[in-house]
Amino acid sequence: MQSSRHAQPSSSSSSSFSTHQRRGGRAERGGSSRTQSTHHHLSSRLKPLEIDPLSEYGLPSKGEKRLLSPKTQESYYSKIAERYLAICTDAGDRDNLHQKFSQLQISPSSTSSTPSQTDISLILSSLRKLREAIVASKRRDAFSSQVYLFAIRTGILASSYETYYPALLYLLRSIHPVHNLTSVEFHEVVSYLVLDTACRRGDLASAYALRNKYKIKDAKVDGVLKALVGDNWVLWNKMKRGVDGYRSKIMEFAEGDVKGQTLRALGRAYLSVPLGYLEGATGESWDVLRDKFKVGWELGTDGKVVIRRVQGKTG
Repeated sequence: MQSSRHAQPSSSSSSSFSTHQRRGGRAERGGSSRTQSTHHHLSSRLKPLEIDPLSEYGLPSKGEKRLLSPKTQESYYSKIAERYLAICTDAGDRDNLHQKFSQLQISPSSTSSTPSQTDISLILSSLRKLREAIVASKRRDAFSSQVYLFAIRTGILASSYETYYPALLYLLRSIHPVHNLTSVEFHEVVSYLVLDTACRRGDLASAYALRNKYKIKDAKVDGVLKALVGDNWVLWNKMKRGVDGYRSKIMEFAEGDVKGQTLRALGRAYLSVPLGYLEGATGESWDVLRDKFKVGWELGTDGKVVIRRVQGKTG
């Protein structure tokens, strides 16, 4: 009888054991639920970040090898061109597109860059990667010419001579002798090089030498060079209105100097001039001339700008 009592738990013990089992089950289920939640949270945090297709590759000069493949180069170029076309579509027209590129030029490191500005910067850096890959793989064909022409034009619109100037030189010196550009493309590229040499680098002698070396015949390029030699703002302004957007962007590098020379010439030649004549001769408003170019002249109530006052003789 005694052994029987020891073999069977009492009802209170059974109830306590059952309760413990239920609590343990709930604890296990709760623990499992928390574990699953933790795993889900970690997995959501460990999801791979979405990488921009243009940022997928590094610079070949820094060890990137994947871009040396011709097929990879062509695929990457398609992505660059697609991004550029998206910017063009978003801009709507040529003027807005040029404005987007001008904004990049004004504030390249701004923390408040717009998506378009970020895309333009990314396009320029991607073109550098692709150009490096073409050079490293010694590729000189129609595709190479296409990439370099695109880089030149895009770099000019962004006023990024770091992009377009080395591309101009490599296209003319390395690609063109092996895979000839068309006559139209050759003329376009040489005209950019001549204008860049004259306007950005300020080397008129070398600009004329390049013009003669490549036997370029272009009345508008000649007009720009003539305006620079003679500090002729009227001719300069006429040429700038008559050229395409790419040449106009290159001319902007010299515009401040040309206006400065015009102002100095006016200062030597006149005591006073009508405000309308001054603004027409320089292409700038009175406020811009005063604030940006720091002219120390006076605007009278009669609408004339006093440049110099004649000092009276003392006796």
